[in-house]
Amino acid sequence: MSERLRIATFNLENLGRTRDDSIGLDERIAALRPVLRRLRADVLCLQEVDGQKPADGGPRDLAVLEVLLANTSYAGFARCCTAGPGGGVRDIHNLVVLSRWPIVEHREIRHEIVPAPILHLPLLAEPVAATWRRPLLHAVIDLPGGNRLQVVNAHFRAPLAAALPGQKAGPFSWKSTEAWAQGSYRSVVERAGQALEARLLVDGLLAADPEALICLAGDFNATLDEMPLRLLLAAEEDTGNGHLAGRALTPLERSLPESVRHTVLHHGRPQMLDHILVSRALLGWYRQLEIHNEALADELVGYVGIEQTPGSLHAPVVAAFEPG
Repeated sequence: MSERLRIATFNLENLGRTRDDSIGLDERIAALRPVLRRLRADVLCLQEVDGQKPADGGPRDLAVLEVLLANTSYAGFARCCTAGPGGGVRDIHNLVVLSRWPIVEHREIRHEIVPAPILHLPLLAEPVAATWRRPLLHAVIDLPGGNRLQVVNAHFRAPLAAALPGQKAGPFSWKSTEAWAQGSYRSVVERAGQALEARLLVDGLLAADPEALICLAGDFNATLDEMPLRLLLAAEEDTGNGHLAGRALTPLERSLPESVRHTVLHHGRPQMLDHILVSRALLGWYRQLEIHNEALADELVGYVGIEQTPGSLHAPVVAAFEPG
């Protein structure tokens, strides 16, 4: 493979949601399609792609995504996505991987490596399983020249307290501090569990091939100093063992100045929540990272002050690679 490889990740924010919207599909496409074209990605990881129920009553599909990708290079790409019941896709928050080159294998992983922890919370009469709703999507891509790229698309839960039966006063309000604290504890366990499952998946791939070309990309709802990302990175300063350096992942945003490292604005505060993490072998191919955040709106202002924004409140990230 002599040509460049561009890998991108983008949270589309409920593309194709089924509830009534003040913003129509045409307006969303007009906002999102130029963003996708600018990425010029060869491999594209998408999050929050909602499924639609066909008029004939068949399984849910990604009809709105098809419309978005029409008249772009991505329309002819190979594709894999998360699955839902009945042979279709999930109703909300599907993960999708698009590739210029063949996807030879794919699987979704959810509690296959890490069982759901059982929590005993004082407010609940019975133990509860701390399950995470969102799987990982692992795709194996045949690159030109005989190399294989291992792509893991991820979307971790947001750092909000998890719901407990009968303990909420509203969508974002709780009946007691005890309920909020125990919901927060459950959320922390679930987020750490998602990260642990991804970490162990990476460890398995590297155990099978220490020179594996691995890219873990997506919306992790966490910054580099938070535990979900620390679990994924497995940096030497955390493991305390230089012999494990080959198992670490590198966050590519570190190659950019801190002033531009953000994919979300929250109440004026820039945050890097969407990441591209790579194995040591793929890092050897790395050339450049772009974060397309020039037109990014503040998500807090967007939620409370704008009826609905047609674009996404996440900036896409794209990395360029070239074999050495």
